[in-house]
Amino acid sequence: MKIIVAEKISASAIAQLQEPDWTVLTADQLDGKLELHLETADALIVRSAVQADAKLLEHAKKLRVIGRAGVGVDNIDLEAATHKGIAVMNTPGANAVAVAEQTLGMMLAMARHLCRADALMHAGKWEKKSLQGTELRAKTLGIVGLGRVGMEVARRARAFGMELVAHDPFVSVAVAKEQGIRLAGLDEIYAVADYITLHVGLTPQTTGMINEASIAKMKKGVRLVNCARGELVNEADLAAALKTKHVAAAALDVFTEEPLKNSPLTALENVILTPHVGGSTFEAQEAVGVQIAQQVKEYLKHGVIQNAVNVPSVSAEEYATMQPYIVLAERMGSFLSQVSEGSIEEISIRYGGHIAEWKTELIRNGAIKGILNEALEEKANLVNAATIAEERGLRVLESHKPKSSTGGAGSVLSIFLKTATEEHMVKGAVLHGAAPRLLHVDGIDVEAPLERSLIYLRNRDVPGVIGKVGTILGEESINIADFSLGRRAVEKEVQKESDQPREAIAVVHVDGRVPEEVLAKLRTIPAVQKAKAVRLL
Repeated sequence: MKIIVAEKISASAIAQLQEPDWTVLTADQLDGKLELHLETADALIVRSAVQADAKLLEHAKKLRVIGRAGVGVDNIDLEAATHKGIAVMNTPGANAVAVAEQTLGMMLAMARHLCRADALMHAGKWEKKSLQGTELRAKTLGIVGLGRVGMEVARRARAFGMELVAHDPFVSVAVAKEQGIRLAGLDEIYAVADYITLHVGLTPQTTGMINEASIAKMKKGVRLVNCARGELVNEADLAAALKTKHVAAAALDVFTEEPLKNSPLTALENVILTPHVGGSTFEAQEAVGVQIAQQVKEYLKHGVIQNAVNVPSVSAEEYATMQPYIVLAERMGSFLSQVSEGSIEEISIRYGGHIAEWKTELIRNGAIKGILNEALEEKANLVNAATIAEERGLRVLESHKPKSSTGGAGSVLSIFLKTATEEHMVKGAVLHGAAPRLLHVDGIDVEAPLERSLIYLRNRDVPGVIGKVGTILGEESINIADFSLGRRAVEKEVQKESDQPREAIAVVHVDGRVPEEVLAKLRTIPAVQKAKAVRLL
């Protein structure tokens, strides 16, 4: 493995990446040749300075993961990374305490005029009267966003005796109530809050959320803190409100343009400005470096995806449980693709039993990967499979049927594949903890191992087929490891009335590859309608 650490992280973080036969290149070893080194790299770790844009990623021939030591990923082209199958991870929460403490510090500084008091003292002035402040106790704090940072702010603000009201549509009332927080809509927060602090990500909905219209809804004399994203605030509108004192004070650590240039805020006395240092503590910087190093290492060694922003994340425990089903889905998809003919139009996946209650995106991507990689030059993986399917106009449908409270069968995965000329469905399960097994093909029960080399046969259920198949394979020195067969079930009355043989399917597990000339011989058996070789990695 080759890992490039393109920006400075702590020595202990670098130590996390040291493994036998792994090469770790740090920023001072790149000699300005990041593009060159990237061509043979498996992982790239950045902070905020390196722009991992589409142009840079053109050099990433085998890159599997980009780790961002921090939260924001504006410097990484997520679309380009996803298209190339590169997982992008960040470290949310590693600097949560640092940002929360900065937020409370800014609130105290505004309440007690600490910055102006310090400046006056350094200027030789002793002005107590103009520095009379207010307490945080009994004031209402409006928290917009109850992620890791928002929750840490709430815990500390509660210790100051503040009333907490928050807006976050993705947090339940019960969870908020446990922290002494009352959930409310944004308009109510604007109307009642003495302090408002922002802790949301940047989306089309949150961009410019603090503007002339929203400020007009705020209580006169409100104080605003932004340690989240500069783009959340329209700086010109905020400056106008600070001049009229509708907003009594503001404290900003982040800005639309960084470094801050030509901003109307710099000329105002009732605003505190800091240069994006909310997460800049020794403890936080150590934590984000160590965390991203551990995440990248886990992904490279075990495939565990944590804190990814372009693919579903799972814990190590979840991945260990899910991994056999990802393998099952990929092999079922590959099997379907190899036995089907015609251009693919639709993929439908159904999860039954316990797996229906899991995060199934990685299982879905495994199935898509198995199907697409039999035909595409551009290889799909667990990161980009769904994106590639969408780009090619393939419909991917999913349905979940959890295990009923009364019991029932274990977890079963079903995949339906529709092509321009035919349709097929297979069902499968994981047996004995890790063995992927085929259970059912096109309405016919046929249990077979999903591994290595298989021969798929469709035939009329007449005497002698099994013997003839065995004879041909024996003559060709192909050893049969397992012979699974089944035939279509029919009603007894229907079978009595019909002299036609039933349709049968056989899945023959063999040692070694099956040449086309052997398949041609199998097709000469009068009852055999289809014979195909299936190779599962």
